[in-house]
Amino acid sequence: MKGAAMHHSNQRRFLARVKEALGNPAGRPDPFAPDPSLSPEAILRKINGRTPKDYESLIRTLESAAGPLNLNVSTVEDVDAAGQTLAALVRDKETEWGDEKSLVAWEHPLVDRLDIEKRLSHDGVPVYVAGLGEGAEEDAGRVLFRERVEAAYIGVTSADFCVVDTATLVMKTRPGHGRSVSLVPSIHVAVIGMTQLLADLSELYTLIQSDPAYAVEGLTHCMTFISGPSKTADIEATLVHGAHGPKEVHIIVIKTLDT
Repeated sequence: MKGAAMHHSNQRRFLARVKEALGNPAGRPDPFAPDPSLSPEAILRKINGRTPKDYESLIRTLESAAGPLNLNVSTVEDVDAAGQTLAALVRDKETEWGDEKSLVAWEHPLVDRLDIEKRLSHDGVPVYVAGLGEGAEEDAGRVLFRERVEAAYIGVTSADFCVVDTATLVMKTRPGHGRSVSLVPSIHVAVIGMTQLLADLSELYTLIQSDPAYAVEGLTHCMTFISGPSKTADIEATLVHGAHGPKEVHIIVIKTLDT
C-alpha cells in the first residue's frame, strides 16, 4: 500500500511540474487534474462491486478481443459443464505428433474439480498432474514430468486473471503450476471462474500494487502473459500458428463457481 501511494504521489508531482511548465490559461479545464475514478481505491471498488451484468459485458469484450487472436472462448454454467467441455475437446482433437494422446495438468483446486481422469477413463488418455507421482519432490520426478509434458498434446491450467480487452491470460508460476504445461503442448486449455476477469491492465496493476489480499502472496518469480496461440510471420510474411508454442489456446469461463 505504501509503495502504491508513493507511486501515485510522485506521478501527481511530475504532472504538476509539466502543468506549470506548459501553463494553464484561466477558465480552461485542467488537463492534468487527477481523475478520482482512476485512483487505486476507486478501481478496487469497481472490481469488487461488479454485478453479474457487468461480468456478462466483460465476457462479450473477451469474445470480441479473442477472435482476431485465433483464441477460442467457451462460457459454461458450472464446473461440471466445464469438465464436459474439456473432455469433448480432448476427444475431438487429434495429436500433432504420433498417435497416442496424453494430457498434462496443473495441480490446482479448480483443475482437480474437473475430474479429467474420470471423464477420460474409457478413452485411454492418460492424465499426468504436475507435482504428483513417483518422486515428485526429487529431481527424477521433475525430469519424468518434463518428459510427459513434451509428449503431451494438451496442457490444462487455470490462471490468476484474464484481461479481457486484450484477451490475455495472466498466470503466476508456483509449485505445481509450471510454465511448461501452458507453453509446450500443442493445445493449451485454461479454465477460470468469471470473477477472474479484469477489464484492462490498469485493473491488474492496481490489484498487484494496492490490493491487501493480493499482497499476502505477492509476486512469484515469474508471471506469464498469454494472448492467444504462438504465432510468427518470419517466413515470407505468412502467419503461422504454433511455431514457438501452442498452436491452439482455449479459455473456458465458468459463470457459476462455488468456492
